[in-house]
Amino acid sequence: MAKVVIISGSPTPTSRLHGVIEAAKSELLQAGLDVEWIKVRDIPAEDLLYAKFDSEAIVSANKLVAEADAVFVATPVYKAAYTGVLKAFLDLLPQKGLEGKLVLPLAVGGTIAHLLAIDYALKPVLSSLGAQNILQGVYVLDKQVTWGDQGQAILDDEIAARLHESVSEFIQEIKWHTSRSS
Repeated sequence: MAKVVIISGSPTPTSRLHGVIEAAKSELLQAGLDVEWIKVRDIPAEDLLYAKFDSEAIVSANKLVAEADAVFVATPVYKAAYTGVLKAFLDLLPQKGLEGKLVLPLAVGGTIAHLLAIDYALKPVLSSLGAQNILQGVYVLDKQVTWGDQGQAILDDEIAARLHESVSEFIQEIKWHTSRSS
């Protein structure tokens, strides 16, 4: 079974990003993929800030990435870039930690002006970590995600369709890549 790891750079547990990730994760699971979710905010801040490569939390998270066939990297956009907490974690991955992995980036931001944050801020870092197969990212505006009465995220039709299209392509690529290597 192909393995996917989700890396979430959101500093809050109930962000719109979390709701979008839940929708994507549901599709990944329905496709029969093994999915793990690294919530970077749950890694001890001291381990991240002091670059404690040998901490149990960092070693465990890096192992999940190493064992994954594909990586879904998700972040809110602050100041036209991905979050600092995500950067702190990515800095602790091995130099070629994403080599041979399929990568799908996703970002949630407050304005369309930050649409290119994926291409100009996130993708170069992913490439420097060895990722060569980075799919077209998904950018979601805050206003495209609302909250239902039960606390569930509701995606507007346009973003739900784009997310579904990207995740479906991600799933197809994962299955193709893993079938070739088995």
